[in-house]
Amino acid sequence: MGDISKDINSKFQNNRQKAMLNIIYTANWITGQQNHFFKPFGISPQQYNILRILRGAGTELPVQTIKDRMLQRAPNATRMMDKLCDKKLIKRVSCSSDRRVVHVAITNNGLSLLAEIDTTPHTTYLKNLTEKEAATLSDLLDKVR
Repeated sequence: MGDISKDINSKFQNNRQKAMLNIIYTANWITGQQNHFFKPFGISPQQYNILRILRGAGTELPVQTIKDRMLQRAPNATRMMDKLCDKKLIKRVSCSSDRRVVHVAITNNGLSLLAEIDTTPHTTYLKNLTEKEAATLSDLLDKVR
């Protein structure tokens, strides 16, 4: 990795096209890195995202709120939550005011897993960036959106 032109053996019409394809290529590369990192923990990056949302909320949340806060919109979010329930990392809680609404809460097992993940370096794919460069990259990506 290093030069998108060489990595995909392609030429570009202009720098905007090159940047767009570079974003897509890099996003896919990062996804592969994340999948590899989370595999030993028995969860996917999307499941990690669900656990972080619940930990950050500090309270149970409706399923729809979790779906709305996810970094990657996942049509199978309910199935992912089912798997997290099976692993005892989250639990479903009935809503007392509306039986149709299901809330989800992180369990102590889920908090322990996140604590273990937090102590394992997993952003090494950004190690070539300084803090200033990372901030600039983040600002540029915000500008794109």
